[in-house]
Amino acid sequence: MKLLYKLSLLLVLTVIVSCKETPKKTNETAKEVVAETNVIAYPDSWVSSRVSKAKERLNSTEAGKVIWNAMEAHGGLDTWYANGPISFHFNYQPLDGKTARDSYQTVDTWSNRAVHTSATDSTAHFGWTGEKSWVQAKDSTAFAYDTKFWALTPLWFVGHPFVLSGEGVNLELLKPTTFKGQDYNAVKVTFAAGTGDAPDDYYILYVNKETNKIAVMRYIVSYPEYFKDGGHAPEKFTEFVGEQIVDGITLPGGFKTYWTVKDDQPGDYITKIDFTEVSFESDLPKDFFDAPADAKILN
Repeated sequence: MKLLYKLSLLLVLTVIVSCKETPKKTNETAKEVVAETNVIAYPDSWVSSRVSKAKERLNSTEAGKVIWNAMEAHGGLDTWYANGPISFHFNYQPLDGKTARDSYQTVDTWSNRAVHTSATDSTAHFGWTGEKSWVQAKDSTAFAYDTKFWALTPLWFVGHPFVLSGEGVNLELLKPTTFKGQDYNAVKVTFAAGTGDAPDDYYILYVNKETNKIAVMRYIVSYPEYFKDGGHAPEKFTEFVGEQIVDGITLPGGFKTYWTVKDDQPGDYITKIDFTEVSFESDLPKDFFDAPADAKILN
């Protein structure tokens, strides 16, 4: 659904971009005037300004050009922002019996706020307001994982390449590679010091040389709450499986994750990820991403 843009009301937005596993502040602060409304609304001028800045920044480097072309191939950064918040069902299923993470979620693509609802208990929720994480659940075991860690994680699967449009993102063009007989440009993504809670995370994206679409995301997890003495988990290799087009945006159909092994190849298949029921929202109330009054604030 396309967002109906409104004019003439004061709204101050703190724009926050997350790293894959945890909120990461990488975008500019935006101040816009939009019309009085009870729903989340942003003006055309805000979208145009943000897209223009990203285009100029990305096209100033060879690696950035690859990512900008990927954005165009996946439907365009302007469409991504104009469509409004994205909702989807994300079911992360480790194949070794470890904790699954299965939720319906809605993410504000402008300011990276998020609300999750358990797929098995519709009364259990958690989220990220842009400033703090929260959880609302009758059963303390409703979410058997770090919800702050996970609040924006799925966006860093489904939102590539668009999540790379903000400041604080560093891009490096690596030597070309091949995967399943196709040729790819490889772009390494790192983050400026002090960016978010896990600035040592990195991604390596495989961008098809012919279609400019992303097929693979290699990455590490360095979240300090998990690695208190520094370091990170072994690198993972995530294959984007199929595609789906929603309101002009080409998104993955799902994901398969492996350990990365010798010569940057996928090793053991370790996680199946279903990405379904995708839509863009245009009528969310202004307080949709606020922490509920009875929620437990986690930070």
